[in-house]
Amino acid sequence: MVRFLDLAATSAAVAATSGRKAKIELLADALRRLETDEIAAGSAFLAGELRQRQTGVGYASLRDQPPPATEPSLTVGGVDAAIAEISVVAGAGSQARRRELLGALFTAATADEQRLLVGLFSGELRQGAQAGLLADAIAKASGVPLTAVRRALLLSGDLKQVAVAALTGGAPALAEIHLRVGTPLTPMLAQAAPDVGAALLATGTPATVDVKLDGIRIQVHRSGDDVAVFTRSLDDITARMPEVVEAVRKLPLREAVLDGEAMALDETGRPRPFQETSSRAATRGARASARPSSAPASASSSVPAPSSVPASALAPAPASSRAASGRASSAAAPIALTPYFFDLLHLDGVDLLDEPGRVRWAALAGALPPELIVGRTTVETEEEAAAAFAAAIAAGQEGVVIKATEAPYDVGRRGNAWVKVKPRHTLDLVVLAVEWGHGRRRGWLSNLHLGALDPRTGEFVMLGKTFKGLTDELLRWQTERFQELKLDDNGWVVRVRPVQVVEIAFDGVQTSPRYPGGVALRFARVLRYRDDKSATEADTIDTVRAIGGHPPP
Repeated sequence: MVRFLDLAATSAAVAATSGRKAKIELLADALRRLETDEIAAGSAFLAGELRQRQTGVGYASLRDQPPPATEPSLTVGGVDAAIAEISVVAGAGSQARRRELLGALFTAATADEQRLLVGLFSGELRQGAQAGLLADAIAKASGVPLTAVRRALLLSGDLKQVAVAALTGGAPALAEIHLRVGTPLTPMLAQAAPDVGAALLATGTPATVDVKLDGIRIQVHRSGDDVAVFTRSLDDITARMPEVVEAVRKLPLREAVLDGEAMALDETGRPRPFQETSSRAATRGARASARPSSAPASASSSVPAPSSVPASALAPAPASSRAASGRASSAAAPIALTPYFFDLLHLDGVDLLDEPGRVRWAALAGALPPELIVGRTTVETEEEAAAAFAAAIAAGQEGVVIKATEAPYDVGRRGNAWVKVKPRHTLDLVVLAVEWGHGRRRGWLSNLHLGALDPRTGEFVMLGKTFKGLTDELLRWQTERFQELKLDDNGWVVRVRPVQVVEIAFDGVQTSPRYPGGVALRFARVLRYRDDKSATEADTIDTVRAIGGHPPP
């Protein structure tokens, strides 16, 4: 059995290593040493992840750790079993029992193992070894072609499954992993561009311009009357999407894998606030039961029936007009969602992943009614693309995604074939506190607490946190800067004098009961520090609320 301490040492070495090849060598060596029954958990740990989707362990539980053990005793399998036990604690007394189990695990861990555990539980193990790098390491450790590993990883969406297959069965086992109706696959992603001109340079022309809906990404699998709905992160949300299930069940087809978005609409057909849509997709930790955790997928093609959503209980299919859907939304709880699809990956026994976009989209148009397909147009010029972008924004949507018509569906990849363009909001905010980083950012002040000025009180109202957009240079600078401004430090959060202004980019504003101002920023990231501005010149909470269309309290 491999000691957990050995994985902690590998994680620390990877974090301290800058070269990609050196990181891969370290990870591959660690993978080779894993016993067969440790591969699933060990590969997840090396990627900075837990096999368990939800553990019930939050930041507060990680703050006060017992003294570390002086001698290592933990194994990879033992730690995985302990975390599995923590993850299923429920019912009366569960909080105390979870604390007891967590305390026992940390008590048995050395200082280095405790650091790794904190990173795994918090999801902030910043060691530079994410799934892409692990794929390279799996190929090297198993001696199979990297292309085979990447393809299997993208189709299965499960790093652990791929690691087990490659390290125990080699290329033949990986070849058994392919698109299977009912097993979600990692969706193709879009890179960002500042404007439509830059996007067209990446995709070339002619290009297809899709409206970027302000909804949630869904992947829908159908086999016969059985329909399953998955999120972008491959969570199974079938039971929470009855109207999507019914809409797809009514289509005149036998088997399909559809890629699209679901969104809530108001009475006029415009998108309702994003969080109203996202609340319907809250998974509460439910994971896609159709995906095996460690064995390669078989060639069978079946979708697990959503037994918790009997057909008789399903809501009516979405109406053919957006307005009709909007009326249903306002009249019932929960708010109804309307699905819109933009890609077709499988149709009646035929995989379409490797077909050009124009072929997939033609098949989509032939299989679905127009009201279930996202708004799209073909453009030849930047002027035409700009007009499509303006129309999408005027309709209340997020922007557009410009797509190369000849590109295949590049599962799980973010490249030049799809390029998203959205309007960018920026605010000048004040840093109220900073959290000490973990993993690669250990020893640096990282996560910023952001505040907007309340002109009525002269105080600052917290809007949320971000560690996005911080380069190593900025991390070094802000660590020194905020220690100069420190008011107190509890070992986790450093509260600072509210004088430093930072320019923040974000995608939108949503209501949030978590913060005192009642609003929070969506996808906030740091652009630059504004030493040319004083805190009194920061943007106000009124400005923030106005951007999100929220009235003052």
